[in-house]
Amino acid sequence: MAEDRAATGPRNLITDVPGLKVGQAEDMAVRTGVTVILPDARAVCACDVRGGAPGTRETDALAPENLVDAVDAVVLSGGSVYGLAAADGMVNWLGARGRGFGLVDGIPKSPVVPAAILFDIANGGDKGWGEDPPYRALGRAAIEAAGLDFALGAAGCGTGAMAGGLKGGTGSASAVTADGYTVGAVVGVNCWGSVVAPGGRTFWAAPFEVGDEFGGLGPAGLSGPPDDWGPAKRPADQRNTTIACVATDAVLTPAQARRLAIMAQDGLARAIRPVHAPFDGDVVFALSTGRRPLAEPDAHTLARLGALAADVLARAVARGVFEATPWPGSYVSCWRDLPLQGGRW
Repeated sequence: MAEDRAATGPRNLITDVPGLKVGQAEDMAVRTGVTVILPDARAVCACDVRGGAPGTRETDALAPENLVDAVDAVVLSGGSVYGLAAADGMVNWLGARGRGFGLVDGIPKSPVVPAAILFDIANGGDKGWGEDPPYRALGRAAIEAAGLDFALGAAGCGTGAMAGGLKGGTGSASAVTADGYTVGAVVGVNCWGSVVAPGGRTFWAAPFEVGDEFGGLGPAGLSGPPDDWGPAKRPADQRNTTIACVATDAVLTPAQARRLAIMAQDGLARAIRPVHAPFDGDVVFALSTGRRPLAEPDAHTLARLGALAADVLARAVARGVFEATPWPGSYVSCWRDLPLQGGRW
């Protein structure tokens, strides 16, 4: 029944999940940026790494058997290894406000801020930063800008991204179930594989589109002959990675959040072809803001939320590329430059 289907939240952004804000900052001269997912209170978090060349911070601490059971923020950044410093700016900002993990009274708390990075440092921007890369400052600027609304496309962590042969970007989407759970995703799309089928503009994620959120073309042009992926990067171009965070207001344990992250990775496989390659660093975080208890049976509800997280992440990937535009003063091929139909790559 139509009334039983999930619909998007009011913003169609991850911030439709109650208890979350997102902040972003960019440096257009460098062609890079940072996105932070900031919960109102410490939130359960897990991580799933599928790419063969990941760059991460604090992900080991998220394992269910370890001491840390919640985080203060999650960072998605451009800049390759330099981008991990974005979390430094956020840690300092959070610690100064008394937020973090604390065991001993009278000493500063330790904010837990896991992070993942994508490779955008070969995109032609000014990378002559010497010993002072911009990412720590970008991290602080991003967390200070955190709110409910944020830009898609060439913004935040997707500022310098390329999605196969097209301009990549930051995407986001959400869904609200008939029984009131909210699931959202935000993603920086910098993949080696293609997000569109050969010969036109049809997104691989087309079957999951809600309304016309990424063009409304439908799945009619969706076909994938063997070894023909559409506008992917050249085999020698090994500068990639798609990084994402999914979130829900359902109450989850760390182990349940881990299962949500694992299931959400299927969204990347639905939206990008191929994905999880040896030279991708694909990482998906999962956050629980803990506003709504899981309905019984828990495993059934978790399975529903995981399937929905995968769909929402696939939509977010397509939205990030759909909204992407060239860097100021430059030209790079974008989704809107593709033919509607016909032709071959």
